Amino acid sequence: MAERLRPYRVLLGSQIRSQTAYRRSFVMELLGSVAIGVLEFTEVYVIFANVEFLGELDFAAAALLFAIANIAFSLADLVVGHVDRIPIYLRMGTLDAFLLRPLPVLAQLITSDISLRRLGRTALGVAVLAVALPLNDIAWSPAKVLLLVVATAAGAAIFAALFVCAAALQFWLVEGSEFANSFTYGGAYASQYPASIFALPVRVLFAFVVPAAFVAYLPTLALLDIPGPPGLPAWLGWCGPLMATAIWGVALLSWRAGVRHYTGTGS
Repeated sequence: MAERLRPYRVLLGSQIRSQTAYRRSFVMELLGSVAIGVLEFTEVYVIFANVEFLGELDFAAAALLFAIANIAFSLADLVVGHVDRIPIYLRMGTLDAFLLRPLPVLAQLITSDISLRRLGRTALGVAVLAVALPLNDIAWSPAKVLLLVVATAAGAAIFAALFVCAAALQFWLVEGSEFANSFTYGGAYASQYPASIFALPVRVLFAFVVPAAFVAYLPTLALLDIPGPPGLPAWLGWCGPLMATAIWGVALLSWRAGVRHYTGTGS
């Protein structure tokens, strides 16, 4: 197993060394990532400066929701976010080189790049989480601690699967990156807010098609023992791993179908 993973470790190691070689540039990119997160949290703060509750959440609960969603998305973006470059690889024929190597194409793409600057957004999410947890009245138990950890990991897995689904669509759309991004980055934005504020069709979309509600909203309801809106009971917050497994199944099937559909730049 260690020998089979060695090529991926070498690829990741070279990426990390190249990105940290120019430290000032790396620090500036890291700070830029933090700034994006700060702007998004400022939006949440401005909303709660004008309303006491949004959906069934107050500001402390919304901060908890924001933190979980941002940590999950930033981790997924760090690991697999760069697969959204697949349209460039398709147009330039770069993907053909991946197909010639005796390694899974998706694994090569995932390990071909890693943007450490995205850790800035993760750090911001952790900081907001550290502040939000004491502000909320949570009846802590071993199960609640497990839920917080599992929900964050499952949320990252859900977003990672959405990135792969979006990349798989490009084998048919080629120039449809904006359409695909509406589900990945749009899902990330939707995950920062209570699903109950959306109209029913949009709520269904971001719960059971693009399962953004399973990333942070439903786990937040379960942590705070808040009954969910109709159709989204709080106990679904424990189902994040099941949803992550389901969406990864769809992602891998879609990716496999996309690779089979691809005929190369010389076709």
